Order: sequence, then structure tokens, then C-alpha cells
Amino acid sequence: MKVILNKDHAPLGEEGDVKDVARGYARNFLFPRDIALPYNEKTVKLFESRKEEIEARKAEKRKDAAGLKERLEALELSVSMPAGANGKLYGAVTSQTVMDELVKQGFQIERKRIELQGTSFKSVGKYKVIIKLYESAAAELSITVQRQVEKTEARPAAGRRRRRDEGEARKEGQDSPGIARDEARGETQGAVQGEVLIETVEGTEAGAAPAAETSPVPETGGEERQDTGTDGENASQA
Repeated sequence: MKVILNKDHAPLGEEGDVKDVARGYARNFLFPRDIALPYNEKTVKLFESRKEEIEARKAEKRKDAAGLKERLEALELSVSMPAGANGKLYGAVTSQTVMDELVKQGFQIERKRIELQGTSFKSVGKYKVIIKLYESAAAELSITVQRQVEKTEARPAAGRRRRRDEGEARKEGQDSPGIARDEARGETQGAVQGEVLIETVEGTEAGAAPAAETSPVPETGGEERQDTGTDGENASQA
């Protein structure tokens, strides 16, 4: 079925282009979305009246594509990827990879416009990438795929010793609460036992005192009675 494109629609064509498409594709997709119109005498006249307007837009697109082509070809793109010692990439550089790198550089390029030789790069090296722009215009972009260098930092021995000492200090700090609790518990138990011992000694001393005071009384009384008897006898004799 023949249709006239009412707007640009990649990869089918641009506004004003006449294309042959499947009838179902036209009726179910192009016509409902106003992407194309049936090719007939009425639509042909409509586009003839818009021809100058359409050509002016195309000329502007050609100019933009020429400027973009110049900027892309002046760009030296570099991609770093993990790779083995033989230069074989652990992954692959694809059109998506190139598109992401172009976005970082400020270029908005559709992935389907980027063409790689063999669809991907699997080794380090320099390559060419073709980027389709507008109509037949295309840019040839240079890209360098290099091995990703792993960053390693040299750590001085003093730094290792300091970290080891700090680790030991932290370990001691973690153990110290338990030790402190055990020591405090021992001191408390010792204090309690000391108090009990003091009370026991004091109680013993307090209980022994009366026995020391009462034991001499009978002896003293006996002597007095003996003396009294002797004095009585002396008195009677007198």
C-alpha cells in the first residue's frame, strides 16, 4: 500500500516521502498515529502546497547535520574496560557503550544511528565508529579502547602498625568492661567479708570481757574472808 509520510519516522522516512508499506501496518499503526496519510490525489495536492515548507525544514536539518559531523569527527573518544594481559576485554564495547560515552561529552545520539564494525569491540585498540546523521550524511568517529588500570595505594609499615595498635586498643576496650565488673565484684565481696570479720571479732571481744571481769571476784572475796578470820582470831586472843 502506498502512503505519504506526514512526519519524520525513522527508519521509514521523512515528511513528504512516498513509501510502500503493508496494508495492516498502515491501517493499524501509521494512520491512527497520524504518521502517514493514504496516497491519493487529495493528499498529493496537500503536500504539493506544503512542499516549500517541507524543503525549508530539510535544509535546516542538513545544516545541523553538517555541524554535528564536524564536531564528532574532531572528538577523540576513549573508553576504559577491564581486560586481561593479552588485551582481551572481559566484556565488550557496544553501540550502547559508545552512546553512553557520547552523552558524557554532551552529544545526544540515538543508539540505532551508531554502527560498529562487527557490532562490538572485544580487544583493546583504536577503532572507527560510523554515526548516521541526516539523509546520507554520516560522521566517522575515532575511539580508543584501553585497558582499565586498577588503582592500588601503598600503605606504609607505620600506618599498619598504628592500625594494629588501634585494633588491639579497641579489643582491650571491649574486654575491659567485663574485667572491671569482675574486679568491682571482687572488691565488693572482699569488703562484705571484711565487715563480717570485723563484726565477728568485735562480738568475740565484747563477749569475752565479762568473763575477764567476773573471774577474779571469788578469789578476791576468799582472801578477804581469810583475812577477816585471822583478824577475828587476833581479836579474841587480845
